[in-house]
Amino acid sequence: MSDRHSSTTPEPSYVASAGSPLAPDPLVHDRVARELSGRALVDSFVIPVRSGRAWEVSAGHACRFTIVEGPQVLDLNVWNRHDPRERFWAARTRQFYGAHITTGHRLWSNLPFLRPLATIVADSIAYGLDPDGAGCHDLLGTRCDPYVNQLLVHAAYDFHCHSNLVRAVLPYGLTEFDVHDVINIFQVTGLMPDDERYYMKASPARVGDHFELFAETDLLMAASTCPGGDLSVPMWGPEAGGEPSCNPIGVEVFRLPDDVLSDWSPAQPAAYRGAAELRHGLRGPAEHPPLTEAVRVDGAG
Repeated sequence: MSDRHSSTTPEPSYVASAGSPLAPDPLVHDRVARELSGRALVDSFVIPVRSGRAWEVSAGHACRFTIVEGPQVLDLNVWNRHDPRERFWAARTRQFYGAHITTGHRLWSNLPFLRPLATIVADSIAYGLDPDGAGCHDLLGTRCDPYVNQLLVHAAYDFHCHSNLVRAVLPYGLTEFDVHDVINIFQVTGLMPDDERYYMKASPARVGDHFELFAETDLLMAASTCPGGDLSVPMWGPEAGGEPSCNPIGVEVFRLPDDVLSDWSPAQPAAYRGAAELRHGLRGPAEHPPLTEAVRVDGAG
């Protein structure tokens, strides 16, 4: 029997090296994280337990999520405020940085836009990987929803994260079809070592812990305080059924001083227009040249 498993040590497919669009700009994002005294609070509210809310964050502003009473998981969606067809792309972000993200990682948008919507500038937990290989601030899973709930436990319940997010965005003209895969802030997850099934652990967050995003363009955000609370009580499986430990989460939006943003400019959509200035799907090439003959643009060598 032939061995189908390669013995070669794998390397990351994407590397966020200094100067790459995948990496933060230290002239901008380090200053945003470090220089806090000149900030102006422009919005502040608390998302109650098992609830959701949507709000706007202007380009160049920072949005901080804070644990105010006890550990709690928060499911976050992000859109371009002026065109909700552009929204957070969890899968591509996961490919760029890994299954769990932290300070210096960026939340990327879907095609055909592909730009950083926000950059993580603060993460007080800095969980890393634990002995089980689990990490915090999850991109492996997605929001809980009433459809799966009824499928698995034959019970209707309309305060899952999906439902909370749908209700939150309705005033902005969005619908259930606009709600998308989330980043699960403050949530610890991993994959079973034997078969890679998804698992969740109790949130390590404590009062005062925070996670902060810097808006790279005008954004609409929506978040749900997960009805699973801190996930210390299983939501599924034979041990499920207990009352979750749920807590509210605080949200603050700050306007930053002009001098902090002197080296920053809003993120622009990907420049790709096709080798003949037409995007894929409109008109195909007459022939398919080797990939090595791809047309270089913008002075790239």
